[in-house]
Amino acid sequence: MAYHPTSLSRRLGAGLAITAVVAGGGSVLLTSQLQAQAQANKPQQILLVSYAVTKAAYDQIIPLFEAEWKKKTGQSVVIKTSFGGSGSQTRAVIDGLEADLVGLALEGDVLKIQEAGLIEPGWQRENPNNSIITNSVVAFFVRPGNPKKISSWKDLDNKSVDVVTANPKTSGGARWNFLGLWGSVTTTGGSEAQARNYVTTVYKNVEVLPKDAREATDTFVKRGKGDVLLNYENEAILAKRSGEWTVPYKLPDPNVLIEGPIAVVDKNVDKHGTRKVAEAFARFLYSPAAQKAFVNNGFRPVTAEGKTFARGKFQQVKTFTVQEFGGWANVNKKFFGKGGLWDQIFSKSR
Repeated sequence: MAYHPTSLSRRLGAGLAITAVVAGGGSVLLTSQLQAQAQANKPQQILLVSYAVTKAAYDQIIPLFEAEWKKKTGQSVVIKTSFGGSGSQTRAVIDGLEADLVGLALEGDVLKIQEAGLIEPGWQRENPNNSIITNSVVAFFVRPGNPKKISSWKDLDNKSVDVVTANPKTSGGARWNFLGLWGSVTTTGGSEAQARNYVTTVYKNVEVLPKDAREATDTFVKRGKGDVLLNYENEAILAKRSGEWTVPYKLPDPNVLIEGPIAVVDKNVDKHGTRKVAEAFARFLYSPAAQKAFVNNGFRPVTAEGKTFARGKFQQVKTFTVQEFGGWANVNKKFFGKGGLWDQIFSKSR
């Protein structure tokens, strides 16, 4: 007998078919959700490119963030690092080192990466304090007993004083040293012509130009070169703490306020799919734990909590900022650009 489906059976069949489709769709949706969850929990790796003297601080900060991220998200993250002179690190990122974040010695280096199209304009507004995570000042390392009686900027204007400082072409710290020297004249009533003459005289007393701040410390401390070393205050603090160099350091007054920024490298994090964790790490650097680690490694803090923790740990000194010279965009061009003041002074000092 031929089978002729009734209207009821047709409705039941249609319902079963719809149920199967829905069930199938639900399976696809569930699979998609599971895949997305698996991807979200997949371990990630990011690269932080920074300048030489931050290594000790980041060695303490990074494990703290990795543990906190795992606790909050369930995802494991590994932060790889690269350290070197800020200028050299900047060039490496521009030339293809795929940093997810850059924690360089000065805003001027981050601006160069921005100009290369890797960081979007406005990165300063992405984090508190215009994305500055640490402060410091220029310190003078002197020999035991300070035989040359060096305590102020003016004391460097002496043919008998052998000065050690890194190369401004490769070192961010050296550029801060240069601005400290220059500003010691122009912020105390001197003219730019007087500043040029003074800085030229000082650099005539510089025999070698190490590539970065850490190598400059080694040149003075381990190789015994020079009567005075110009370097970051945090280098002096760490050298004293480790017993590497226990002679009291000098802080010339007025001094330049050294500002160290952090920035996410937009093009790279979008390529790697690491924006969320990179931005979280940048924000973590303002946390009490991170600021405490910076202080413990000789950096001056930028947050209220950090400053409370640091009370009494740093010498008081009057400071001027890079804004005295028109900001980093102007400084990059006027002082350190091709044919700029540094090039002119270097050629006359050699």
